[in-house]
Amino acid sequence: MGADMSIGKQLETFRKDFDALRREIGKVVVGQRDVVDGILTAVVTGGHVLLEGVPGIGKTLLVDTLANVVQLSFQRIQFTPDLMPADLLGTYVVMETPEGRRTFEFQKGPIFSNIILADQINRGTPKTQSAMLEAMEGQAITVANETFQLPQPFFVMATQNPLEMEGTFPLPEPQIDRFFIKLLVEPPGPDEIEEILQRTTEGEPPVVMKVVDGRRILEMRQLARQTTIDGDVRRLAITLVSATHPDHQQAPEMVRRFVRYGSSPRGAQALVLSAKVRAIIEGRGEVSQDDLRAVAHAALRHRMVLNFEGQAENIRPDRIVDDILNAVLGSTGGARG
Repeated sequence: MGADMSIGKQLETFRKDFDALRREIGKVVVGQRDVVDGILTAVVTGGHVLLEGVPGIGKTLLVDTLANVVQLSFQRIQFTPDLMPADLLGTYVVMETPEGRRTFEFQKGPIFSNIILADQINRGTPKTQSAMLEAMEGQAITVANETFQLPQPFFVMATQNPLEMEGTFPLPEPQIDRFFIKLLVEPPGPDEIEEILQRTTEGEPPVVMKVVDGRRILEMRQLARQTTIDGDVRRLAITLVSATHPDHQQAPEMVRRFVRYGSSPRGAQALVLSAKVRAIIEGRGEVSQDDLRAVAHAALRHRMVLNFEGQAENIRPDRIVDDILNAVLGSTGGARG
């Protein structure tokens, strides 16, 4: 992007590219506007997504379509109990040179791609889950004391089925916290199912076009970070995160009653960066309270650990986020992300 391009023009180009990505994904994925926006926001900001939903509602199709509209490498990794870290990261193998000498050469695993679909991550063993999550955090892996950088941009979308318990290994809270946002994929309604049937059982399947490449995504990432956020709005984001802790003075009743531990500072980072992207795609150059409200559920729902009472009463984290938003920002209606 040219250095002489005005910030207004850059923001306009950002919005056009974001809308083009939406449209192309929408050719294949029916509905799920909030989920699509959340995933695109994570791609732009450099975060990773935990996607939760029952089987058969398009989670895998969504990330596969994303890979088709960006000019980036893509790998799908099916997590199973017998998947080992070496299957994910790669390993050293013995190679023979033309002179007959044997050497060790590192063979890269599927994690060396720009976009990774970690399908049913909760079916992998804790050791394999940790290998994936450490790679997400450090953007690099270490094998036999040698460090290998992962390609950039690097984006992981992990899926999990909330209903399946047998043969699964739920992610520990500190590892879940490494995901930038958590998105909930709801089952489609009757009208959406009808459109799905029309697209998949009649005529030819839709064809999507490439929209952006890796370099452009990195440019959009830099622009999003430069978007203005007023000090008062930033402090509201801090207050929202602080209010997830039951011992904080501004914690609402539901937090004090049902939450054991609140969000880490990563929650504040996710709030601010997501709000910056939303401000841009809404046509503004500065973050507002409404932006924080709109992204709060996706940024905070997986960062609160419920206590025994909260688990026993099956309290949904989104209800707690609603209570926090009403306490900090006032009651003007919530937004789901």
